[in-house]
Amino acid sequence: MKFGVVTFPGSNCDQDMIYVLESIMDQEIARLWHKDHDLQGCDFVVLPGGFSYGDYLRSGAIARFSPIMTEVIEFANKGGYVFGVCNGFQILCESGLVEGTLQHNNNQKFVCKNVHLRTETSDSLVTRSIDKGAVLNVPIAHGEGKFFAPSDVLKGIEDNDQVLFRYCDENGQITDDANPNGSINNIAGICNSNRNVFGMMPHPERAADPNLKNEDGKKLFESILNEVLV
Repeated sequence: MKFGVVTFPGSNCDQDMIYVLESIMDQEIARLWHKDHDLQGCDFVVLPGGFSYGDYLRSGAIARFSPIMTEVIEFANKGGYVFGVCNGFQILCESGLVEGTLQHNNNQKFVCKNVHLRTETSDSLVTRSIDKGAVLNVPIAHGEGKFFAPSDVLKGIEDNDQVLFRYCDENGQITDDANPNGSINNIAGICNSNRNVFGMMPHPERAADPNLKNEDGKKLFESILNEVLV
């Protein structure tokens, strides 16, 4: 399977993502530059974390207009798989590829720590091999990670089973204390209604190497490959 990883000015997790996909998961990688107009025949596009364009205006608001995003949006609208992590999730929201917005954390501070996530659905490419209700330990690193959507949009996301993960405690309980940024309904990640675009604030690529003593994030990449390469 060929993964394309996009680098924007200010991306700082692109090499982490490339390392996991190429060296840990043994997949073919295309390194995509933000000014490119060619996805190089990729089967799956990843928008990595970082601070694209310095997070000026809103995070992801400028990157949404990078030349490569014309191709990414067209690719997604034709059913192609796109995965946005952290800043990549913000770019997906700004591009309208997933619903909702990412706002400043409730505490107005940058938060960097491990969090627990409860898997909310098995009906997605990134979670199908993970038991519904399974709790994962995955790091976050963001200042604008508070997911918000108007009540009617939120109802549609919930009713359509589009929530991938929610912030929880180590026992899988959804509590305010386990919510690191004030996200509505503790939402940490969602997919679009067509289930081919996925966004999440936590960093699975930072929990996919045995040298880090945590491989919970690797389960998402295994799920993708288990479903696509059958």
